[in-house]
Amino acid sequence: MPVDLVLLSGQQAIKYRQKAMATVSFIGLGVMGYPMAGYLAKGGHTVRVYNRTQSKAANWVKEYGGSAFETPAACAESADVVFACVGNDDDLRAVTIGEQGAFNTMQKGAIFCDHTTGSAEAARELYAVAAERGLAFLDAPVSGGQAGAENGALTVMVGGDQATYDKAEPLIDLFSKSVRLMGDSGAGQLTKMVNQICIAGLVQGLAEGLHFGEAAGLDCRKVIDVISKGAAQSWQMENRYETMLDRKFDHGFAVDWMRKDLGIVLDEANRNNTSLPVTALVNQFYADVQELGGQRWDTSSLLARLPDRRKKG
Repeated sequence: MPVDLVLLSGQQAIKYRQKAMATVSFIGLGVMGYPMAGYLAKGGHTVRVYNRTQSKAANWVKEYGGSAFETPAACAESADVVFACVGNDDDLRAVTIGEQGAFNTMQKGAIFCDHTTGSAEAARELYAVAAERGLAFLDAPVSGGQAGAENGALTVMVGGDQATYDKAEPLIDLFSKSVRLMGDSGAGQLTKMVNQICIAGLVQGLAEGLHFGEAAGLDCRKVIDVISKGAAQSWQMENRYETMLDRKFDHGFAVDWMRKDLGIVLDEANRNNTSLPVTALVNQFYADVQELGGQRWDTSSLLARLPDRRKKG
């Protein structure tokens, strides 16, 4: 029988469903991958890690145990499931089918579960290569940002085969609050594109609303307290309005990464003949933020490109 172990962190209870233990690998220990791999270790699994900057992998091992390896190929050998969370399509191809890629050493029947936000085209390509080599592949991008990864509360949208998903889901569940199979290979990435389209419009609307409120002389904290109880409410409003009003943009997902994601969205829109005028416009607004030096600011920094209308004391 599965055993439920509940750990409390702040006001959140994180449930680990105790399953048969697995040997897993995690490739890419950035701000997302580092805590995600940590939750796999906390769940009792043997975790092998690789990171391009090896000192980060060494620090992870000191914190969580397991073992670090010098190449993706060495890391993936003998693993039941190999997870990855890297920067873009080129990085993903390098750690899978590159000279030292994981696909070269993974055992037959093993699963590669990719949490990188990339293109559906690359996901389908690697799904096909994996199948040729007797491996399984899932595209499983995540939403929830650094805080979601650290709190084990990510939303994971998955593309691939049902049988593969069923095997991987108990592991993914360790660092997520919601995980769902969205369809065939590439469907996870396409769902993440919808997510980014919606976020882009929401953040721009919030930035313009705060800009307007300040220019009108309103107390925008009171404004948000009222309108967040109605139809205008959103996660972005609840979690970003205070830091936006304080012009503090060092929380969450970076502008450089959002522009990368929106570029993928717009490329896909060209392929499927979709009209995305607001998304294209917001992508250009983020380019303005980059020119202001905000490459690593979080996505709420759209407000920074609008004139500051706060009353000066």
